[in-house]
Amino acid sequence: MTRLLTEKDVVVARQLPDVLPARAPLTGFIGYCRRNPAIAVGAGLLLLMLFLALAAPLLWTVDPTALAPAKRTRVPSADYWFGTDQLGRDIYSRVIYGARVSLLVGFSVAVLASIAGLAIGLVSGMVRWADSLIMRIIDGMMSIPPILLAVALMALTRGSVQNVIIAITVAEIPRVARLVRGVVLTLREQPYVDAAIAAGTKTPRLIFRHILPNTMAPMSVQATYICASAMIVEAILSFIGAGIPPSVPSWGNIMAEGRTLWQVKPHIILFPAIFLSITVLAVNLLGDGLRDSLDPRMAKRL
Repeated sequence: MTRLLTEKDVVVARQLPDVLPARAPLTGFIGYCRRNPAIAVGAGLLLLMLFLALAAPLLWTVDPTALAPAKRTRVPSADYWFGTDQLGRDIYSRVIYGARVSLLVGFSVAVLASIAGLAIGLVSGMVRWADSLIMRIIDGMMSIPPILLAVALMALTRGSVQNVIIAITVAEIPRVARLVRGVVLTLREQPYVDAAIAAGTKTPRLIFRHILPNTMAPMSVQATYICASAMIVEAILSFIGAGIPPSVPSWGNIMAEGRTLWQVKPHIILFPAIFLSITVLAVNLLGDGLRDSLDPRMAKRL
């Protein structure tokens, strides 16, 4: 039976606050970028650097190794956008080409160190008798700063891009191995792992089905930091003359060749330093965004 509204019901209804319609959640690519601005900015800058590196033969104005002594130490102008160095080489062309070297080193070290560190960490975390031996070796390697270890390894070989990648990879592997070992030791105590063991699951299947997938999130974040660190270490090695040969244009080599003229011709160092800083910033922003989006506690706040 329908009840008629009284004057009291009307007064109470007027006092109730207006209920606003629920705000529709942001979806699609734009919504994802607004929820994760660090990933959007970092990925955008990194894609820009990748484009410059891949399109370097189309973007540079002259051969980056061409010498022109009559045009040395020119300041930035319409003919030479970033100026020239002490040998007359176009700094703009050398900086664009240097993006190839830095990104190649960064990505290669991140991939190789992640694969090697993942394998070592899984063995150390799952095989108890091998844990102590492996960790003592890792601790010994981590007691040496990565840059010093890379310099020592480069002193045993000749300077080349391949040897720089190998030297930096060896120096970065311990960080990945310790991270993966810690994650594996935590996962090994989870109830679903105990249930899988009780059900008779063999170790290889246990690793690939339950352990390995749960290490991908922290590994992805760590890989971005390794990539940024590798680019910085490569620039340091080239700057001190222990890395890539001077004949190969790289950001570290350009800065090393211009350090003697820093006070009178700062543009020789300024432009490669800016490009290196932007690239490292982009990779770090991407890593921070991945960490926030993959961490359940941080994801709830977004």
